[in-house]
Amino acid sequence: MRTQMMTRSAYIRSFRWLLLVLLTALLCNYGCSSGTPIQKILNNPREYSRQPITVTGEVVEVFSLIVVKYFVLRDGTGEITVITERTMPKKGVKVNVTGMVKEAFSIGDKQLIVLVEQDHDNK
Repeated sequence: MRTQMMTRSAYIRSFRWLLLVLLTALLCNYGCSSGTPIQKILNNPREYSRQPITVTGEVVEVFSLIVVKYFVLRDGTGEITVITERTMPKKGVKVNVTGMVKEAFSIGDKQLIVLVEQDHDNK
């Protein structure tokens, strides 16, 4: 009888640990976006300009005119323009984008920071 109680107690402890691990993974998957927060990039673009970075967010605007294709990505911390040569994503979808941070232009203290998406073949 005592062995059964210890086995049951060990089973309950194991189940609690498993439940805790699963809930943590679920919450992290829901709340933790993969990639760099856009606001961090916008606050310090030089820090991110020399290496490929990945951002995750919702596409909120799309523009395509033969030679110029871009979309705007929003992640909850900010928005960044993504210049691409790939097929455009649809507005409202969540995407991961890897690319290089560039300064499109700067006038006085205003600047447009963009992410130039890498071609998947060149990763």
